[in-house]
Formats: sequence, C-alpha cells, structure tokens
Amino acid sequence: MNTTRRSAGSFPLWLLLLAVGVVGPAEAGGQGSATAKPATHTVVIKSTSYAPQVVTVKRGDTVVWINEDPFPHTVTAAGTFDSKSIAAGGSWKFKPLRVGEFAYTCTFHPNMKGTLNVK
Repeated sequence: MNTTRRSAGSFPLWLLLLAVGVVGPAEAGGQGSATAKPATHTVVIKSTSYAPQVVTVKRGDTVVWINEDPFPHTVTAAGTFDSKSIAAGGSWKFKPLRVGEFAYTCTFHPNMKGTLNVK
C-alpha cells in the first residue's frame, strides 16, 4: 500500500482557506459565481433628444435621465413609467424590474423618442 503524505506547506493557500471556510468557491478561483452589483446607466437629454437613444440594461439596474436642455422634458413609456416633468438641469431615476423593450417619448416634444431594453 502506497500512501503519500503532504505537508501543509505543499497545498495552495486558497485550498487551505476554502477548507476552513475563510473564502468561498468564487474567491478561491472555483466555478462559483459572484452576484454582480446593479449598474447605473445615464441618458442625457440635450438638444431635444435622448443620448443614447437606445439603452440596454439588466433588470434591477438604475437608469438616470439628466436634462441638459434649458426647458423641461419627460421620459414616458405609456403604462410602464412616467417621469412627469424633469426641469432644466434636473434628473430622474428609474429601476426597471420587468424584462422587455420599452419605447418612450417626451410628452412635451413627441418627436423625441428613445428605447429602454431590459434583459
């Protein structure tokens, strides 16, 4: 019978830490997945347009619209979200919780159009 013994110094440090519960599989280089933190995305309202015109986010991310025009705008997707009036220099935040594609417009300036894609 051949038995091989290893000294503590011959094990990788991450394996020892994993064994005693100091780190989890993701930190130790294993296949575990860490949960990504929600991101913040910015849409600038300027020159009566949304930039970017199409924004793609993950469910639970935050989208912030910043009005850089000298007059108010809205971010309105009928039946889904409505910022109401965003004053000049103001902003509005929205956290989408539903997956889908949502076309939105400014109720004051119907030629302004944008799309929020939620994955």
